[in-house]
Amino acid sequence: MNFKDHFSAHAAIYREARPQYPAALFEFLVAQVATPQLAWDAGCGNGQASVDLSRYFNRVIGTDPSAEQIANATPRPNIEYRIEPAEQSSIADDSVDLVCVAQALHWFDLPRFHEEARRVLKPGGVVAFWSYADCQVDTEVDAQKDRVYIDLTGPYWPPERALVESGYASLPFPFERIEAPNFYLRMQWNVDRYLAYLRSWSASQRYMRALEQDPVSLVEADLRRAWGSPDRVREVHWDFHLHCGRA
Repeated sequence: MNFKDHFSAHAAIYREARPQYPAALFEFLVAQVATPQLAWDAGCGNGQASVDLSRYFNRVIGTDPSAEQIANATPRPNIEYRIEPAEQSSIADDSVDLVCVAQALHWFDLPRFHEEARRVLKPGGVVAFWSYADCQVDTEVDAQKDRVYIDLTGPYWPPERALVESGYASLPFPFERIEAPNFYLRMQWNVDRYLAYLRSWSASQRYMRALEQDPVSLVEADLRRAWGSPDRVREVHWDFHLHCGRA
């Protein structure tokens, strides 16, 4: 099955530069399942959510169609990574307590994936799909970030990015919704860590390949001035959206 691959070429960079999901999110999710035996992280990429889930579930299966992403996934004794699409997994029927999709749902063939999720879930099993979009620091830093995000790399974002920006609001959700609290995605980063994150964007990498120039370097001096001391640690926060339900 063909898939839209925007990350394999920079899988290692992507792995190192992602923000970490809040522990409260996984504490909430594990509280929704009858037994925390098996979780499936569909479209797992580098295994970021898989590792988080492995702290709460006896077993985790992480699947992704990108062999390069799986090669860069973080190993854990109770995680099994498989190279396969979310729409056609090798997971047994009625075996999964939680199906999780972290920042990847917009790449899926949704009708096929929803059918696959229902196939593998135990009766009453839980689904959790989440996304995070634009980040903020303060007015001055954000203005420099937007030069990269909008002015420079804007044409290099895939159209599915609009779904992420909307928090998946327009996507069908054929499950019984579970009311969830608001979760906050926040990191304490210095400027070098923040710049690495901007460079990890798929649009930054596509710009670089197309024009043979790092778009972040074009704003880096101004962004560093806006940030302050290179050792200064500042809060970076993202809009975070969770859709949770029961099959």
